[in-house]
Amino acid sequence: MRRIFVGLIALLGSAGIALGQERFITVACTTSIEHSGLLGYLLPKFTAKTGIKVHVAPLGTGQALDLARRGDADVVFVNDRPAEEKFLAEGWSTRRYYVMHNDLVILGPKSDPAKIAGGKDALAALRKIAATKTLFISRADRSGVYEAELRYWKAAGIDIGKEKGPWYREIGQGMGPALNMASASNAYLLSDRGTWVFFKNRGDLAVMVEGDKRLFNPYGLMMVNPARHPHVKAADAKAFVDWIVSMEGQSAIEGYRIDGQQLYFPTEAPNIN
Repeated sequence: MRRIFVGLIALLGSAGIALGQERFITVACTTSIEHSGLLGYLLPKFTAKTGIKVHVAPLGTGQALDLARRGDADVVFVNDRPAEEKFLAEGWSTRRYYVMHNDLVILGPKSDPAKIAGGKDALAALRKIAATKTLFISRADRSGVYEAELRYWKAAGIDIGKEKGPWYREIGQGMGPALNMASASNAYLLSDRGTWVFFKNRGDLAVMVEGDKRLFNPYGLMMVNPARHPHVKAADAKAFVDWIVSMEGQSAIEGYRIDGQQLYFPTEAPNIN
């Protein structure tokens, strides 16, 4: 009996060592690439290739970058270029890879009370929504999409801080919940196209405005600088970045489709633009 007990202890101990040696990294990412299903498609391919598992922390871009600043992530995968450049300038990373893009769209109910359907000018559409005070859902979560929305209001000549009222509903949540709320309340919303295509609970929502060059939505990938946080898994984080920007990773991004529709477009030559 004693031999069995000792053997069991040894087995448990070896299992604990094996568990402790499991290779994984933490990727703080924008909610859109999680809610669109992209990461669920990409990560098993990366793990099969490298043996490295990926723990995902889906947040608004601002929150994802803050998580990395605290040293609680090894990589960030986000979509707010100005915030990414600030992160770089502060020394939290040493290089930004521009790895893919899609676009943003303005959604709204098919009844279209603001009369913006078919337009290609996002700023003109926002002016009409504000003028008619038609219900608009704002993520208000420091995400890349929200920061883009604020830039669009400003460019449209609207001080949303002063103009907002009951028609402008700030929810402080990610893309998926925002889409659900817009669908339930027949409201307008700025969305990334990837999450919209993946989204099934559309109700009466449809794409109202698309094709404006301002709606270009690039995604950046950055490793956390080990000089700032020595505990980050730099080697495995680099393996992840290298795979994403490789021909294999870029082909995987290009190959992700929903009902035959491509959601993300890889860069032709991954770089630090």
